[in-house]
Amino acid sequence: MQTPKSILLHLDSTAQTSERVKVALRLAEAFDAEVTAVHAMTPALLRFPTVIEGSSAAFTIIAELDEESRKKARARYEAVSGGSPRLKWTEPGEDPIRDFGRRAFYCDLMVLGQRNPEDALTHEVPGDFVPDLLIDTGKPALILPYIGGDSALGKTVLVAWKESRESARAVSAALPWLRRAQEVHVVCYAESTDQPLQALQRHLASQSIAVTLHRGGPEPDQPGDNLLSLAADLSADLLVMGCYGHSRTREWVLGGATRSILEAMTLPVLMVH
Repeated sequence: MQTPKSILLHLDSTAQTSERVKVALRLAEAFDAEVTAVHAMTPALLRFPTVIEGSSAAFTIIAELDEESRKKARARYEAVSGGSPRLKWTEPGEDPIRDFGRRAFYCDLMVLGQRNPEDALTHEVPGDFVPDLLIDTGKPALILPYIGGDSALGKTVLVAWKESRESARAVSAALPWLRRAQEVHVVCYAESTDQPLQALQRHLASQSIAVTLHRGGPEPDQPGDNLLSLAADLSADLLVMGCYGHSRTREWVLGGATRSILEAMTLPVLMVH
């Protein structure tokens, strides 16, 4: 993949928005890119439909909730962006969540945040916002954990590899980081790991990227936990992996590793479906 030049940044009113702006700005400076920052949330009118029935005053309250959320997001954005010309605040359309998904088709990279179930403000955004974007758009996304972390990510990268379309696309999207990394580790969980690991090693060597191989053995019952444990052991600051999911009765069913990583991630994750 070529270096990302257009980055789509998701903003909400949670405190984690500040970290996302900080990371997006550093990426823009590192890759000579531009960032479009969009405040996207489900309007309160849709989140609390029963509250407004028969009450004109409730409409005013609902509108105030949306404006308060927007002001919080804008304040966090401006406090971190520092007026950088690389970042641009953009107002969403009438349907902010759908508008963000439409904009994603025209970007090289999305910067998103992990959902924090203990933060009441998280519920301004649909619970399936991140996986829906990944699967519906096919665009790579850098997802940041709500616990925060080092904004200068990508010094030590862990790649979760398997011979699949999703993993291949994730590695391609990660090339700009892999070329800059001080250490690149690759792990594979399978009955036979030598062939796929060595094949990827040769491919990355052609890109002048040296890697350390980790034979994970047969796929574990909890692959997500194993990946996070290995990432911690290696002091990795970026995990690269495919996003797995399929459609069932109009809903996306995520693979076990994808679901557990999105729920329990402790470091930034670059994911591609």
